[in-house]
Amino acid sequence: MRSVARWWTVAAMLAAALPAPLLGQSDTTLHVTWSGFVDTYYAYDFDTPAGIDRAFTTQAARHNEFNVNLAFAGVTLTGDRVRGRLALQAGTSVQANYAGEPTIGAVSGPSVSRNIQEATAGVRLGTGLWMDAGIYFSYIGAESWISRDNPTYTRSLVAEYTPYYLSGAKLTWQRPGSPVTVQVHVMNGWQNISETNGAKAVGGRVDWQVTPRVSVAYANFFGNEQPDSLPSRTRIFNQVLGKVALGSTGDGYVQGQVDVGHQGSSDWWGWVVAAHLPVRPRVAVAARIEAYQDPDQVVLATGTPNGFHGAGASLGLDVAVPGGALWRVEARVLHTTSDLFPKNGAPASSPTDGLLVSSLALTF
Repeated sequence: MRSVARWWTVAAMLAAALPAPLLGQSDTTLHVTWSGFVDTYYAYDFDTPAGIDRAFTTQAARHNEFNVNLAFAGVTLTGDRVRGRLALQAGTSVQANYAGEPTIGAVSGPSVSRNIQEATAGVRLGTGLWMDAGIYFSYIGAESWISRDNPTYTRSLVAEYTPYYLSGAKLTWQRPGSPVTVQVHVMNGWQNISETNGAKAVGGRVDWQVTPRVSVAYANFFGNEQPDSLPSRTRIFNQVLGKVALGSTGDGYVQGQVDVGHQGSSDWWGWVVAAHLPVRPRVAVAARIEAYQDPDQVVLATGTPNGFHGAGASLGLDVAVPGGALWRVEARVLHTTSDLFPKNGAPASSPTDGLLVSSLALTF
């Protein structure tokens, strides 16, 4: 009986410490929204890789093939005190992006987790303060997992080699009317749902809407990504982002970011600048320049002595069709200091990769 009384006392103390929004009357503001998205594509890689899979990318992942880059269906719950989202997904980008998901034990790995785009539950702890937990989109970077939300169809290298998704818990704070939003995260690790070791990672992000047209942000990540069988090596990652709206309506924009990472005695870095510029109603031109270096192959493994040293550019055209359709066509070129791109023929690899891709996507 003493044990029961002790636990009852502890439970009462915890309940007393809970924020008022958790203990108030039932939330009458709940709203459910259903959504869906299908992104189809055809890509032609001028190196014509014999294995059809394209190197160093998740999107577009296949050469000379009509396929689905990403398809998802989701439901979102919003309310004054609670919120959440559940979305299921499939596509070649999903297979490519989740291929490295750890498999430790019998109940882990990509076979199930790759089909969960997001599964989150959130509660409001106070004015402007939310706690969310589950599997959710990464706070790192300016480019979304969903192609329609990005300035260019293909992803930059800094996007491909930072997390698209995370598994953990986060606090998000924004005072009503404030131009600043702050996030704090505790995660399993660097883009992994299943754990790789006994450590947890932490990170944060601060967004500042400087003016109605100018925004800046800073994000970081700290964590040990080594398996328990190896000595710990803390990964330290920092990122600075910026975006400027252009034109009389602000529909056009230029965005950029700089990434710097350190782990052990190794460093890597990258940058990108992209623009999305309307040329007439529902028609826009998209362009990007970028560079990336990971000489010690911390996050970008090449299997070559010199690692990855590369730069690239892309140019595209977007046409929005009334009803939720978006047609995009893009040409992209990447060049590296070593022969890294698989090639069909002799030699078997090339330092340059050229791509032409067309996508037709529908939001519903």
